[in-house]
Amino acid sequence: MPWHERVPHRPWQRAAPAFSLPGRQACGTLRRTIRLLFSIAFWSFFALSSLVFYLGAVVLWALTLPFDRNGRILHLYSCFWAQLYIYANPLWSSRVEGREHLPWRGAAVLVSNHESLGDILVLFGLYRPFKWVSKAANFRLPFIGWNMTLNRYVPLVRGDRESVGRMMVECEKWLLRGVPILMFPEGTRSPDGNIKAFKEGAFHLAVKLQCPVIPMVLTGTARTLPKHGLKLQTTARCHVRVLPPVNPAEHGNSVPALLEHVRNLMIAEKARLDAEHAAARG
Repeated sequence: MPWHERVPHRPWQRAAPAFSLPGRQACGTLRRTIRLLFSIAFWSFFALSSLVFYLGAVVLWALTLPFDRNGRILHLYSCFWAQLYIYANPLWSSRVEGREHLPWRGAAVLVSNHESLGDILVLFGLYRPFKWVSKAANFRLPFIGWNMTLNRYVPLVRGDRESVGRMMVECEKWLLRGVPILMFPEGTRSPDGNIKAFKEGAFHLAVKLQCPVIPMVLTGTARTLPKHGLKLQTTARCHVRVLPPVNPAEHGNSVPALLEHVRNLMIAEKARLDAEHAAARG
């Protein structure tokens, strides 16, 4: 090697050691510990606040029942209760677009894709009157489920034909009273975020009652609440976009045609939302 390329040996100058594997493991352990402690704090706050808000719901229900027979005030109270957990959680944020498409009064069938349990918290942020259609097991949950009963939301046992029949009758009653209903036409959560096949119930109601279907698309909620376990894993930037109402008569009052049109609208809008979020991240 030529003399001008030789590097002098200086034992006092040592190369900075590479970040060791044990160091990375220690950081990973620290992050997991912080997440665990944060999750414990969050769920403790959730439990205690649910007790307080449920007691408030009982009082509000008793006070408003004589003049608010459709429970709009109690529902809006429940909207704030649910949104509190997004306001108070620094890992989560929520944004709603197109709220002007939602009615304050009048029959409408609201349909949304379904990614996680977090959808419930986010869609309460619509701050418009409606009745949820939810699986019957949720109504047995302490405080939260009991409040669902006070609100007279509509229970459903999936796969039970009698329960489905009762659900359709209850939804029809609310629509005839001018109260919108909200359904997840996929029937259950999507495991990968892609919109699955739709069930026909929501579209049968819209055609029968001649009321609009209002499609809503959400994204980001799959990162809120884990499907298994209670440890909060990551940040979530949730986004709901409400699309303009769809008139069943414009699709020949055909349930299959209405279903296909609405599903295609939602798939296209979901792709746009996901692309916008991907661009914003990076």
